[in-house]
Amino acid sequence: MQYNVVSINFSKLGKKYYFETANLDLQFGDKVIVETIRGLELGFVAESPKIIEESDLVSALKPVLRKATEKDYQQYLDNQQEQPEILARCAQLIKKNTLDMKLLNCEYTLDRSKLIIYFNAEGRVDFRDLVKDLATQFRVRIELRQVGTRDGARVLGGIGPCGLLTCCTTFLGEFETVSIKMAKNQNLSLNPTNISGLCGKLFCCINYEDANYKEYRKSMPKLDSYVFTADGRGKVIQVNFLTQTVKVEYPDRTISLYPVTELQFKQPATEDDLGTTAEKDLKELEG
Repeated sequence: MQYNVVSINFSKLGKKYYFETANLDLQFGDKVIVETIRGLELGFVAESPKIIEESDLVSALKPVLRKATEKDYQQYLDNQQEQPEILARCAQLIKKNTLDMKLLNCEYTLDRSKLIIYFNAEGRVDFRDLVKDLATQFRVRIELRQVGTRDGARVLGGIGPCGLLTCCTTFLGEFETVSIKMAKNQNLSLNPTNISGLCGKLFCCINYEDANYKEYRKSMPKLDSYVFTADGRGKVIQVNFLTQTVKVEYPDRTISLYPVTELQFKQPATEDDLGTTAEKDLKELEG
C-alpha cells in the first residue's frame, strides 16, 4: 500500500514529521493544521508531497487536518508574542518554589488548551507544586517537559570555538550520535575542554567528517607502526590524513616526511585492525 505524505516541521530548526496529505493540495511553505501528541498545532510544509510505501513507515500516519487560515496564523503569532511574558512569570514561580532548574522555552498549543514549558536540570525535579502554581496563574493545562543539554543549548544559542554561530541554532535539524571513538579516529585531543561544545557534550561537527577519516585510515599506516621507504625502515611518528603525508623516524633519530604513496606498509583492512602492534605489522609485511 502507498501513502501520499508531506514533511512538516513546527519551528525553523525543528525535527520533521510525516503526515498524510488527506488529498489536500500542499506545497512547500504552506501552513497547515495538524493534531499531535501535544495537541492542535500549526506547522509548515518542509518538503513537497511524495509517495512512500507502507513498509517505510515507522509509526502510524496522522492526516493533515486542513490548511491554516489567516485567523489560525494570527493566533499562532499571538501565542509567540506572549512567550517572553510567560517565561518571566514562570521564572518567578520557579524561584518561589526554590527549584534547581533552568527555564528554556514555552509554547501554547494553537487552541491554547495546553501550555508546554521546557526546562533543563541536572537530575529529576519534583515540580508538582510548581505545576499547581502555573495552572492557577495561567488557567490552562500545564505540561512541564525536561529536555537534554543539547536542546537547551539550541534554545539559548551562542558562538562556537570556530567563531561561528552554533550548528544547532543555524542549520542542524536533528542531533546525531557523537562518540569518543570518533574523536580518537580523527586524532583529536581527548581533553574534554577541547572537544566539548557550549552544551558540555562532544562537538556535533566531529560527526561530520568521521566517515572520511575512516576511509583515510584504510590507506594510511598506523601511528608507531614501521614502514619501508626509499631511505630504509622507519617508525611512523605522525600521520596527516588531509595531506596524505607521513613523518617517519629512523634509528639515527633523523626524521623525514613522505607522501603515503611512497611508503610500503601493511594497510589495515578494518577499523578494528588498527589496534595491532608495530612488531606484528613488520613481521607480516616482511613475510
